[in-house]
Amino acid sequence: MDASTTERQINFCDACAIRNRAICGDLDSREIGLLNGIGRRRRLEAGEQLLWEGDEAILVANVIEGVLKLSTQTADGKEQILGLVYPSDFLGRPFGQTTPYGVEALTDAHVCVFERRDFDRFAREHPRLEHKLLERTLAELDRTRRWMLLLGRMNAEQKLATFLIEMVDRLEDKSCALKGLDEPQAVCLPLSRQQIADVLGLTIETVSRQLTKLKKDGLIDLPARREVVILDADELALRAG
Repeated sequence: MDASTTERQINFCDACAIRNRAICGDLDSREIGLLNGIGRRRRLEAGEQLLWEGDEAILVANVIEGVLKLSTQTADGKEQILGLVYPSDFLGRPFGQTTPYGVEALTDAHVCVFERRDFDRFAREHPRLEHKLLERTLAELDRTRRWMLLLGRMNAEQKLATFLIEMVDRLEDKSCALKGLDEPQAVCLPLSRQQIADVLGLTIETVSRQLTKLKKDGLIDLPARREVVILDADELALRAG
C-alpha cells in the first residue's frame, strides 16, 4: 500500500462521524492506515443480511451509519430479536469460531468490514485496539444485563419509554436530527410495531396502546407510523423509571 493510498484512507477516517466513538478511536494515523489496509467499506440495504447465526465467524464489522438487529432462532423456528446495534457499535465475534447471532440491516447502513482472522491478528499486534475491544465487550455485557432487567421487571409503559429513550440516545439520523433535550426530538423508528413488541416481550396491541397513551399524555407525538416526536424527554425518563 503506497503513501498516497494510506493518506486517502486516513483522511476518510478523519472525516468519519463516528471515528472518536468507534473501536479504532484510540489508534494513531499509522495504525489507522494499517487497519484500513485489511478492511473495506460496505453498503447494506434495509433487509439485507450481514451475518448468519451458526455460520463460521468469517467477518467482523464496525457500524458507521444505520441500525441493524441481532437475532436468533428459537426452538420452534421463530425469530427472537436480541438487540439493536447503532453507529459506532462493533459486530461479530473476534477470536471466535462461529457467529452467535444473525445480523440484518433494519435501515440502509454503511459498515467497515474486516476478515475476522486479519482483524484478530491486528488486535493482537496493537494492544490499544485489543484494550478498546475489551472495553466494548464489557459495555455490551452491562447493556445486556440492563436489558434483562427491562424485560424481567419493568411494566409495559416503562419498557416502551426506555426503548424510546435509547433511540434518542443512540440514533444520529440526519433526516430526523435530534435537536437537544430542550426541543422536540424526532426519532425515525427502525423497527415496525410488531418488531418493537418482539424486542420488548409485549404484544403489538400493547405497544400500540402504550404509544397512544404517551401521546395522549403529551409526552410524544406520532406524525407517521415510523416516526415518534419526543415532546417531554424529562417526563418520559421518569416514566421509564
